[in-house]
Amino acid sequence: MEKPIALENISENTVFRKGDVFVLFGELFGRGYATGLLDQVRKVGMRIVGITVGRRDEKNVLRPLTDDELCEAEARLGGTIINVPLMAGFDLDAPADGPTPTDLLAGLTLESWERERLDWEYIEKCQAVGTARFTDSLSQVMTILDGIIADGSNVFFAHTMAGGIPKAKAFLVVANRIYKGTGPRHMSSQALVESDMGKLILRNFDEVSANTFRHLIDFSAAIRERVEASGGQVRYTAYGYHGTGILIDGEYRWQTYTNYTQGYAKMRLEGIAEDAWAMGVKASVYNCPEIRTNSSDVFTGIELPLIPLLLALKKENGGEWAAEQWRKCQELLADGFTIDDVIRKISDLQASEVMTPFYNFSAWPMPNNQGQADLTIGTSNQITSMHRDSKVMISDLLSALVVEATGQLIFGASSSPSGPVRWLNHDIVARRLNASHGEYKTTSKGKTRRSCDDAASSLEIA
Repeated sequence: MEKPIALENISENTVFRKGDVFVLFGELFGRGYATGLLDQVRKVGMRIVGITVGRRDEKNVLRPLTDDELCEAEARLGGTIINVPLMAGFDLDAPADGPTPTDLLAGLTLESWERERLDWEYIEKCQAVGTARFTDSLSQVMTILDGIIADGSNVFFAHTMAGGIPKAKAFLVVANRIYKGTGPRHMSSQALVESDMGKLILRNFDEVSANTFRHLIDFSAAIRERVEASGGQVRYTAYGYHGTGILIDGEYRWQTYTNYTQGYAKMRLEGIAEDAWAMGVKASVYNCPEIRTNSSDVFTGIELPLIPLLLALKKENGGEWAAEQWRKCQELLADGFTIDDVIRKISDLQASEVMTPFYNFSAWPMPNNQGQADLTIGTSNQITSMHRDSKVMISDLLSALVVEATGQLIFGASSSPSGPVRWLNHDIVARRLNASHGEYKTTSKGKTRRSCDDAASSLEIA
């Protein structure tokens, strides 16, 4: 992508109805964007079908969920789970009796990891084993799913697979230095990317976060063709991250967390959507704003761009409801600190000459550097210390709002998707939230709109 393409219209669902099928392609765990989308699906009354990544036993053998695990997972999802293990990635796969890629990383140390070399011919064999395992299982899943989806039904496939970090001690130490280290503990993300260990991890990220989207589209082709031939419609969505437009000095401006190592895989994900779109398949990647999740918490400072959402809520005419969010956030701060203090710290970071080079969309994902890491991580730590409780943060409250809004935006946009890749920036997130909570009266350009209680089924934002 040469520049980020924002989703500009707020649309309502006009396609999906009770009895249609929603397929969550990725197991639901804890916090995450998918919960917002599932909220919309449940309101419509669609049938929810999920998959599982399975579990590994003490001998590293992948297995289905036990009855108790399946019951728990289905209760969490609120639907049926096809109990065929779809663990993506190849970090724990190998030819018969051979070491896995994770085994190969086990001998690396903090002193040796940069110079150690891997046998790439062997790694490719491991990758082939992992891919074959995944696609064989996916074929079984699609056969079962084909029997669930009736002719004429509309089908929504939501891809949520991401990650792929091998459980190797050396990498965990290095990652801690890269994403949390300041001063003498800082480590270059570029050093990781250029190492054999880093190249292996990037390849596994591709396999988990991106290639699974292509497999989903390809292996569901027969279902898609049958459904469309019988009058139904099929949509595919995936969650991306490629920076976000947030309010900086009063204007919406693209920015990003640095260094987002998975960014290479997220760009590959975008390319897969573009390829599918060119073939007539309605597949869209939605690049969502930063939030705190179980997986994103490793990136200290990724939550900082989330806090200016408070400014966007006011700018987009949030009224009393927006003011209430400010009050709720203020209550989370320790005595002597204000929301203005928090926002001032973020504004100082944004305006710093240290950060100026990182506002370059075309260079994304850029490597970190000492000054940037010290400033980002230091600011994050300072803002955390301003809270009453480090386990109850402003970023938690705002993350929940972003999850709510992105679920509504993606579900609504999927009736008539506008392209293969779209950014959900803070302006449209704030507008969606304000509309949902009854305070939205005008667009940012001043065009009067009806309140959400009177709004038509499709509310367009100029």
